[in-house]
Amino acid sequence: MTRPNLIFIMSDDHAAHAISAYGSRVNSTPHLDRIANEGVRMDAVYCTNSICSPSRATILTGTYSHMNGVSSIWTEMDYRVPTFVEVLQQRDYRTAMFGKWHLGEHGQALPRGFDAWKIFPGQGDYVDPEMIDESGAAVVPGYATDIVTDLSLDWIESLDPDDAFCMLVHHKAPHRPWIPDEKHKHLYADGSIPEPDTFFDDYATRSKAVQGVHMTIADDMGADDLKEEVPEHLRGPENREARMRWKYQIYMRDYLQCIQSIDDNVGRLLDYLEEKGLAENTLVVYTSDQGFFLGDHGWFDKRLMFDQSLQMPMLVRWPAEIAAGGRCEAIITNVDFAATFLDVCGVDAAEALPTSQGRSFRALLRGEPAEDWADAAYYRYWEHDDPIHAAPAHYGIRTETHKLIYYYGAGLGVPGASERIFEPEWELYDLVADPAELRNVADDPAYADVRAELERKLAEYQARYEDLPYTGPDTPRPKWGPHDEQLLEMVEKYVADVRSSS
Repeated sequence: MTRPNLIFIMSDDHAAHAISAYGSRVNSTPHLDRIANEGVRMDAVYCTNSICSPSRATILTGTYSHMNGVSSIWTEMDYRVPTFVEVLQQRDYRTAMFGKWHLGEHGQALPRGFDAWKIFPGQGDYVDPEMIDESGAAVVPGYATDIVTDLSLDWIESLDPDDAFCMLVHHKAPHRPWIPDEKHKHLYADGSIPEPDTFFDDYATRSKAVQGVHMTIADDMGADDLKEEVPEHLRGPENREARMRWKYQIYMRDYLQCIQSIDDNVGRLLDYLEEKGLAENTLVVYTSDQGFFLGDHGWFDKRLMFDQSLQMPMLVRWPAEIAAGGRCEAIITNVDFAATFLDVCGVDAAEALPTSQGRSFRALLRGEPAEDWADAAYYRYWEHDDPIHAAPAHYGIRTETHKLIYYYGAGLGVPGASERIFEPEWELYDLVADPAELRNVADDPAYADVRAELERKLAEYQARYEDLPYTGPDTPRPKWGPHDEQLLEMVEKYVADVRSSS
């Protein structure tokens, strides 16, 4: 059989609950839905560190942050850890990557293992973005989502018909500051976007660590995000609820307009595959690097272990092997992606990518059981008390029915993290009785046995992934990859500037 092709499409900050295949209440995404309808919708895919760079490094390497060196957006991937793309290139796959890289822009941090690549520096711009390739940097006229798709289609067109290929299509959208293209600016403009049920969460049972995050739409979403100042009549604490509602409508309008461009461009790519006779034997994956809060609990952004941030959408189509209309509820993490992609391409991941900490879920895509499959997802967020969002460092375990989170309150020397020490706190959620995660029952005597069992499982998973638990101020500090001194100086200056202005 001809070796399958792989197209991995990843957006940035696209929450599953803004995809109609997942039952979105706020938008319609017919082309993304097409992948789900013609393949399988994955319902329990979770990131292992809900922030851009760490998730991208995990996807490429099949390893947790403490193994690949990328704990925060200020760390660069340890180039000694191999990626699944490098493995495929060594096995004569043609490889390419277009769009958002966000794993460094110089030296060993540039994309490797790709025959062709063109990336945005840093976060990149939506309109007329600068892009970098092997020949240097130049401005590319147009809208970022269209440009990334154009580059992708042109590259496939340049291949020999017999070439097996692996292409990563990485969109900037819908990352803030949410600038839509002109043709979608008429959408969602009537102020009628539904608010989530948890919009006015009062955080009454939450840990102090969570109560203190700077991610509320009412108080922390600024003019740079909204592109306009809050009107005078909505300012002041007495107008907080009205101000929050006004900001939400603008935020969601722009966010959803950006997604509409992604949906259109995914449709372009799917149509091209059909026209060229490539659809049958091409594995198409759509995902996002993590989830995002869309007013859930009154928040925007990500980082925390609540499901809206933790869950990654994942839609997979491969007609040669995957039946249409499938649903998969097995717990999967982005650590498992690399091993799965290699398996699909006929490569033994255990042999070719020995550093991988994940397993192939290819059988699950076919609707078959996978022996001894994990019954929980282990998560760890390292960028403690960062100067913008103040999200606390934490780790935890998520099973089908419960979630246990430990906010251990220390930065452990992670670049971009604070050195402030907080009192450790626990949260526990019963996802059956409380699917919205509104009531923390960590100290409820009725849940003592559940908590004890989850603490045991948490320790088991930390041992499995060779991640040291926090045991106090003397906990060993991981060495985060082959650090560049100039990068670390930049981090320190940035953090100091933000703290002095806030």
